[in-house]
Amino acid sequence: MKPRSNRRRPIEIGWLKWLMPGLFVKRWLFLSIFGIVLIVLGLSISARLTPVLLVTRFLNSLLDFFVGLFPRHLSGPLAILGGLALLWLGQKRVLGSITQVLMPDGDRDLVDLLINHRKLNRGPKLVAIGGGTGLSNLLRGLKNYSANITAIVTVADDGGSSGRLRREHGVLPPGDIRNCLAALADEEKLVTELFQYRFTTGEGLEGHSFGNLFLTAMSEITGDLEKAVTASSKVLAVRGRVLPATLEDVVLWAKLADGRYIEGESNIPEARGEIVEIGCHPPNPKALPQAVTDLNDADCIIIGPGSLYTSIIPNLLVPEIREAISKRQVPCIYVCNIMNQPGETDGYSVADHVRAIDRIMGIRLFDLVLVQKQPPSDRSLQHYQANGSQYTDLDREGLVELNCPILLANVMIENSNGSIKHDSDKLAGVLMRWYNRQ
Repeated sequence: MKPRSNRRRPIEIGWLKWLMPGLFVKRWLFLSIFGIVLIVLGLSISARLTPVLLVTRFLNSLLDFFVGLFPRHLSGPLAILGGLALLWLGQKRVLGSITQVLMPDGDRDLVDLLINHRKLNRGPKLVAIGGGTGLSNLLRGLKNYSANITAIVTVADDGGSSGRLRREHGVLPPGDIRNCLAALADEEKLVTELFQYRFTTGEGLEGHSFGNLFLTAMSEITGDLEKAVTASSKVLAVRGRVLPATLEDVVLWAKLADGRYIEGESNIPEARGEIVEIGCHPPNPKALPQAVTDLNDADCIIIGPGSLYTSIIPNLLVPEIREAISKRQVPCIYVCNIMNQPGETDGYSVADHVRAIDRIMGIRLFDLVLVQKQPPSDRSLQHYQANGSQYTDLDREGLVELNCPILLANVMIENSNGSIKHDSDKLAGVLMRWYNRQ
């Protein structure tokens, strides 16, 4: 004889957990039930269904009490109203107990959280491609419009803490992924401060950021960077998904106009030459399958802002990603940098940025290029000129020749020290308004 199946047991136990002491749920559930009983009594009175056949003696006596206390046309509605009040109070207390557990800080109502959650999960499927601080800055704004975000991030970085971990531990560089995870986290401020914290002392620790060490440890525990990022996303309650463009160990190279051949992402801008060709080893890295899937399912693709040759183009050197973007049937937007980057885009106009990407893609790519409308203040321009950087000229004629639509908008924020960056909220707002009009 086969033993009796226990398949239903977990479900039954799950319901019983709500009856455990200390949750402050049972009393309000019973109050709700009593409210329902009162509603039934009120309806019985109003419908004149008071015979003994419909209710027990207790209920009959209770009905007689109500009818004797008030006239029939008052006792019925009063019982209904009383039952509704108790039902409302009971359910409110149940939700209050649940809210206290889920949101102990009590800074938002549970209903607002649920409404916002549903709204974001119905948002468009957005794929943002790039790296560096530019991409994380964009994601910080986009997460307020959709939870269906995929960030595809370059893994060509070989400088700083990421480069050291890459050489010493043989892991893919985690720096850009760290920035994107922090930007998409629910508790962004705290996570950002934690992930960006750099150790200033300690043998082997000095110069490393906590986020890089965290992702490196997760990579070694889970087996690869993709699994590490997925696990970290759950821990950090990330809104969206962050994916490396490839899991292969990519080394970036560039040929300069003066004939020099430079290897290494961090070495290319330091060479201070005009880049005429760029590629990577291995020459055709395999894309992460999930990245290709998300590109195929996207409602909108956004490329940039970020370093043209060391943050954006490395993603496009992955053939499967390049092919997926080329075959898209959805808008593709380029967010151009506000300032040129020394050693990469010296003297580049907006049109030059577009030409460089089109050359890599082999097609006329963008449906829109978003450009900062007004130049920075003289103070900011002087600040950047001291470092060899200039404002990115628009070059309308060049963009007309490329048949490339442009959108001018004020999406810049100037810091007190003269540095500038894209304003996350303004940038995302402009992009989503344009997308919704399409």
